[in-house]
This record gives sequence, C-alpha cells and structure tokens, in this order.
Amino acid sequence: MRKVSVASLFDDLSGRLKLSWSKPDIGGATFIDASEHRAKRPTLVGYLNLIHPNKIQIFGREEINYLDNQAERTRKRTLKTVIELKPAVILVSRGQAVPEDLQRVAKRAGVAVWTSPLRGHELLTYVQYHLARSLAERITLHGVFLEVYSIGVLLTGASGSGKSELALELITRGHRLIADDAAEFTLIAPDVIDGTCPELLRDCLEVRGLGVLNVRNMFGDTAVKKNKYLRLILHLALEDEANNNDPESRLFGSISSRSVLGVEVPQMAIPVAAGRNLAVLVEAAVRNHVLKSGGIDAAQIFVDRQAHQMRRVKQWKG
Repeated sequence: MRKVSVASLFDDLSGRLKLSWSKPDIGGATFIDASEHRAKRPTLVGYLNLIHPNKIQIFGREEINYLDNQAERTRKRTLKTVIELKPAVILVSRGQAVPEDLQRVAKRAGVAVWTSPLRGHELLTYVQYHLARSLAERITLHGVFLEVYSIGVLLTGASGSGKSELALELITRGHRLIADDAAEFTLIAPDVIDGTCPELLRDCLEVRGLGVLNVRNMFGDTAVKKNKYLRLILHLALEDEANNNDPESRLFGSISSRSVLGVEVPQMAIPVAAGRNLAVLVEAAVRNHVLKSGGIDAAQIFVDRQAHQMRRVKQWKG
C-alpha cells in the first residue's frame, strides 16, 4: 500500500505552493495512504468538512469567518471535533493568521499546520493532483519505454533480443527515450497509464558491448522525455516465440493485449530474424496503430474488398 508522509509532502509542495510550517517538528511523521482515499471519500483534500473529513483540511476565509462567528463554547466544540477527526494537515490559505486556539489544539494533537498566500482553490487543485499521482497504483515493467511518433511505446522481449540496440536506432531516427530496463507505470485515471523512469536510471541506456550511455549528453535534450502515456506494447519475439505460419497472423499481424494495472493495452509481436530492419518495423507498427485508432484498418479493408470481389464473381457466374 502506497503512502506519503506529511514531511515529504511538504518538501514536494512547499516551493510550488509557497508553504510555511508553523511548527516543523509537529506532525511530520504522520502518513497519508491510499486506503483512506478509497474507503472514505473520492478525495483526501478539501475545505473544512466535519461529516466527511479530509486528511488535509483547508481553512479559507469562509472557514475562518465561520469559526469567528461562533460563540466561545461552540467554537471550542468545533475545534475539538476537527482534531478528533484526525486530519494529517491543517492548511490555512491566503496568508491568514492561524487562530491561536486552532494552533494550540493542533499542537496538542500533533497535527501539522501549514499556511500559504495562495487561494484555497489553487491549493485544493494542486494538492489533489499531487496526492492522486503519489498514491496511485504503480508497477515496474522490464523493457525500453520510448516516444515514437508521439505515442508511448514499450519494447519488451527476452534478454538478448536486441531491445536496447533497437532503442538506440530509434533515438538516432529522432524518437525519444523515456526509460530503459525498468520503466515505472502509474494508473492516473481508470484507463490512463503514465510511464516514467526511476531517478537512478534517468537518461541512461545500457547497450551490450558499449556499456551505459547517457542519451541526453550524446544526442541532446530532445532525445529524452520525462514521461508519456502507455499506448502500445511491441514484443520482440524470438524464433521459438513467433508464429509466422498462422494465416490470420499473416493477415492481421500478431496482435493481442496485455493487462497493465487492470488496463488492456494493445500488444503486437514483431518476429526477430537476421536481416530484418526492426526500427522500420517499429515505426510502421506505430503508424498502423495510429491509423487503427482513427478507424482505418488496412487488413480489414483488404478482407472486405476481397469479400466484395467474391460476391461480384458469384453474381457474374450466377
């Protein structure tokens, strides 16, 4: 189960959201995990809510005014309820001063209190987005992840099938490397998988005989990309994996799908053999995938054309 600590969340967001932490030694070890996101409500971040509490409670002007307009006894009861709901962070927006009694009860309960000069909806939008990505399901797959013709393509295959050499050829042809060997994929929406590279492997490509190459230094910044949505998997099939004699495969290609984080991703097998220009085949496979996505299926058009011709011949003979 993925989780993120309040301290690491502050480090990630403080620069972008201009956050200040009134007492940095309080609440930093608290964790926010994905189970709370699924079990309680569709978001972990929101304005003050005592019915469906958020792990990050935002106090804007209206929330502060709501507290200020309460009688002392009611205010104490409201603050007690807020703390008993166990928020991970209380975030005060628009640079407002944190009420002393709120600061006091938060300190006593070990709850972090942050402030920001930004408006509440800006904080809400960005923190929601950041937490959604940080806590999303993710998986690491073996292969080379590239951007080919603006499509996120994962090259897979057995060790020694030539994935890295093929990736190097594609890079020299103007395509871009995202990750080599261990691409990390995150489910950021019900049917959207985002792929990126672990920090340790960023910009690196390992080619047998040449060792580890830094693609950015060799080919420039345009040869690498930080992330891309996974749209297609191309599997380099060795001779014992390939099924070249299947008539349907000869016509439509070796097409299947692979489940990645519960999403079915189109997969195509490309047989590896001496003398085949795999870079050209990958480019053709990607172009064909783009056409199919737009409703243009060359194989199906050919089958329909043949069926039409057979009907014409039958009518002529009849």
